[in-house]
Amino acid sequence: MYFIGIDLGTSSTKLLLVDDRGIIVNTITKEYPLRFPHPGWSEQDPEDWWNACVIGIPELLNGFDASEVVGIAAGGQMHGLVALDRNDKVIRPAILWNDGRTQAEVDYLNEEIGKKKISDLTANIAFAGFTAPKLLWMRKHEPENFAAIAKIMLPKDFLNYRLTGVHCCDYSDAGGMLLLDVKRRCWSDKMLELCGISKNQMPALFESYEKVGCLKPDAAKLLGLPETVIVAAGAGDNAAAAVGTGTVGNGGCNISLGTSGTVFISSTSFAVDSNNALHAFPHADGGWHLMGCMLSAASCNKWLCEDILGTNDYGAEQAPISDQRLGNNHVFFLPYLMGERSPINDVNARATFTGITMDTTRADLVQAVLEGVAFAIRDSFEIAKKLGISIPASNICGGGSKSPLWRKILSNVLGIPLNMVKTEQGPGYGAAMLAMVACGVYESVNKAVVSLVEISSTTEPDPELTARYEAQYQKYCRIYPALKPVFPDLL
Repeated sequence: MYFIGIDLGTSSTKLLLVDDRGIIVNTITKEYPLRFPHPGWSEQDPEDWWNACVIGIPELLNGFDASEVVGIAAGGQMHGLVALDRNDKVIRPAILWNDGRTQAEVDYLNEEIGKKKISDLTANIAFAGFTAPKLLWMRKHEPENFAAIAKIMLPKDFLNYRLTGVHCCDYSDAGGMLLLDVKRRCWSDKMLELCGISKNQMPALFESYEKVGCLKPDAAKLLGLPETVIVAAGAGDNAAAAVGTGTVGNGGCNISLGTSGTVFISSTSFAVDSNNALHAFPHADGGWHLMGCMLSAASCNKWLCEDILGTNDYGAEQAPISDQRLGNNHVFFLPYLMGERSPINDVNARATFTGITMDTTRADLVQAVLEGVAFAIRDSFEIAKKLGISIPASNICGGGSKSPLWRKILSNVLGIPLNMVKTEQGPGYGAAMLAMVACGVYESVNKAVVSLVEISSTTEPDPELTARYEAQYQKYCRIYPALKPVFPDLL
């Protein structure tokens, strides 16, 4: 038997073919454009996601018996607003998770409605990337498009609809819309009312490991798959990555260094950070999780190397950064290229280099970016510590985690061991595992994790380096508060 895991990312979709032993036997990646029609805006055409699957899945199956594929699921970028009309046609480009146009709507929800009220309804407060503020923006700025909405979906759910014809959403992804009563796992009537929408416009809710349906005949024909293939609801990318790295049950932690950066803490019980600095969402294993999310993580390194330095040889750029340089850099970087979410919730924040002098080198800038991202991830850890949460170790995944240097920096900034799992495919692998549960191969997500997830290596912190980074982090913590009043004037 084979299972297909879809990792629907911001810059590409990665497809995994996984056998029933959990071994990845093939992968295919299809890229597509990201559009920035105005500064701070971020959009994509949902058809690009579907086309990536239509083109990529037959390539994925080349050389394999497609009749042996029994399940498929997706882990997808969260929060993106996909609006369909009554004919299930996309009304406008999807407004993505890293889009910052909704500050006025966020202020309305957090200040006029009130953070406490919003948190009571959804276990979270409003952030610019969430779906609810985007609906309010659309209602104000695109009233004709808003009036045409028949169904509201998230990115990976658009794929599920194209696969099955079912308008669906799983709880983990729905939790990031600011429309879900997270504790009760149902749509919030009051939040829907505030956004001017009805339950009829919302998709049906499923646990991530539940069967949504089977392939429609036209989808099966396009993809070269049997109509009997079971489609699981799937999960938001961070929850799917957590499953793929074994971060389930109570007290697990996973750091994802992808385009965005996340700290994911799993729990078997519902809990809310009183200051809402960390998001409280349902988890793909049927429980809950707390999550800190920074909007720009590995994308900061990509931006510096490719757009500024003109190279894609990341390893060569990191090679001059010796152990002696770590914790001794005089340059600091705020990684707020797209504003920031956790824990500062400031759409006006901007990226900065601080401390540049005449003797600053290219390597200093690269190191500052790697360290700045690590410091920003620690900001979310500090919130968790204040809640009394102990994180003695963490898994790590995402493209940035492939850098041994970045793992070393992050391990010592946090002062904890970081574990790499044997299968480093994050959301796509977690999605395939969810498909296995939906197909009955495993009784639960936890049992799938026990059978399939193995640790391949561990990066241990060094006490001396950890101490140096502690001093550096305290300096870093002073930069954003000093610049915060300036950022709005730069827009």
